[in-house]
This record gives sequence, structure tokens and C-alpha cells, in this order.
Amino acid sequence: MRILFDQGTPVPLRALLSPHQVETAFERGWSLLRNSDLLAAAEQEGFEVFVTTDKNLRNEQNLARLRIAIVVLSSTSWPRIQKAVAVVKQTIDAALPGSLQEVEVP
Repeated sequence: MRILFDQGTPVPLRALLSPHQVETAFERGWSLLRNSDLLAAAEQEGFEVFVTTDKNLRNEQNLARLRIAIVVLSSTSWPRIQKAVAVVKQTIDAALPGSLQEVEVP
């Protein structure tokens, strides 16, 4: 599965998501794109899951038209996410096209 990390998603998470192919918005040169343009570019390039820490994404965007699955992490803290990595991985693995799942990171 092709996964795109938004700004703020801890990059070390990538190593724990094998065998998925993970890239970041920064690596793609998409750091300055607004969310709507970023999601459109991600879909156009064949990404299947978008992982973000932007909890307002649901309210800011018309997500109904999207095919890409979105996983929202409730924290940017790598130590906290690391403790919840099993739930994060399970949520990403189960992500369906067009869905939005929120992962509460304790």
C-alpha cells in the first residue's frame, strides 16, 4: 500500500509500517500545498492512505469526493505514537478507500 505522511507525522513511524511504501509530503516537494491540493496530488500519484495529525481536516475539507483513505493521529509526539504503534498500524492496514479514521494516541 502507498502511504503519504503529512507534515507533522513523525517520520520514524515509517520504519514500523513495513511492507508498505511510505513517503512524506516534504520528500515529494509538496510541503507548501494546501490540504485540498495535497490530497488531490496524493490521489493523482496513486497514494492509498494519507496519515496526518491535522485534527481539523474533517471540518476543513469536502472529504466525500475523495478515494484516498485518511488516518488522523491525535498527537505529533513520537514517544506517544510509538507506544500506540500497534493500533496505528492496525488502523492503516484496515483503511478503506474514502474513509477517515481517527486514532486516539494516549
